Amino acid sequence: MILINFKIYKETFGDEAVRLANIVKRVSEKYKIRMVITASALDALRLKDLGVEVWLQNVDEYGEGKHTGWVSAQQAMALEIKGSLINHFEHQGKKGTIAKIIKNKPKDFEMMCCVKTTGQIEDWVARLKPDYIFYEPPELIGSSDKSVATEQPESIKKAVEKAGEIPVVVGAGVKNKEDVVVSLKMGARSVGLASGFVLSEDPERVLTDIAEGFNSV
Repeated sequence: MILINFKIYKETFGDEAVRLANIVKRVSEKYKIRMVITASALDALRLKDLGVEVWLQNVDEYGEGKHTGWVSAQQAMALEIKGSLINHFEHQGKKGTIAKIIKNKPKDFEMMCCVKTTGQIEDWVARLKPDYIFYEPPELIGSSDKSVATEQPESIKKAVEKAGEIPVVVGAGVKNKEDVVVSLKMGARSVGLASGFVLSEDPERVLTDIAEGFNSV
């Protein structure tokens, strides 16, 4: 799997989100690799109709009822959006809230819980049993010249050990084939990227390079 987080960069506003999603679709089909876009709730339905897999960037603890302004995993599932990030460094929740979100998620709705440190995995996240753990040291998120693979490769291995049977996705500065190769060799199952793709002058080239990394291990 390759996770592509659109965040809310202006480069994903309006029809630009469609343009990027079509790139994801082309590269995914060419390399036969599952690719998941995490999009804003404003774009998710439109992008899903393009034939790409789209998740939300966050869901809240409420499924239905008198909860104005919250994002419901139950409603997303009813609209055939079948997954979400939770607890991203840019949208963190309290431990109890994250536990409630995972415990009450709809059947077959996938959740990828983000962590900043391997200690978080050991202390509480692994016990919640999300479908995936997304490991991203925050100081490397958005870096133009560094990544967790170049700066902290052994921490990836440690994250995998702490996660046990839960697949680990590696992010934070991932932007090329070499980052993928190192991450997979350290035991990660997949990678995630955001600015390296969205802000690139040639996002298709970037995503192609990432996809080719999976064939190099």
